[in-house]
Amino acid sequence: MTETAQTGYSKANTHILPIRIYYEDTDFSGVVYHGAYLKFLERGRTESMRVTGTTHQDMLGLTPPLAFAVRQLDISYLAPARIDETIEVHTKFVMAKGARMRLRQQVFAQSKLLLRANVEIACIDLNGRPKRIPKAVLDKMMPYLSNDLESNPKRSQS
Repeated sequence: MTETAQTGYSKANTHILPIRIYYEDTDFSGVVYHGAYLKFLERGRTESMRVTGTTHQDMLGLTPPLAFAVRQLDISYLAPARIDETIEVHTKFVMAKGARMRLRQQVFAQSKLLLRANVEIACIDLNGRPKRIPKAVLDKMMPYLSNDLESNPKRSQS
């Protein structure tokens, strides 16, 4: 494992990443541009992975080298964030099976829900072909899988 400092904290199987909104994240009116949320969600996924003891660099160090890529993203924008606010990106691992992993992400500002996203990521090799998530990676993530969704088989081999 690569030694790296983690950002954010975990609470009840949810990783929470605070992010300050800067001018570069907003449109001319000081409201966060919709595309900026994709960066915030990616940071949340990366930091939640780091909490489990796995990094993207660790994945690239495997034989063969592997990576995670977003396969599907369902996102609902509910309210705007604004310049100088601090938001929190909440990330929860929901399911891991074969080459796929599902996560639920939410963005809050002062306890107000701003965004909801369901994300499916795929484990791939460097040629873009799906590969089963390595057992060592799954074993590290198992304690962080949520058990509050009706469709959460945790981990099943298929």
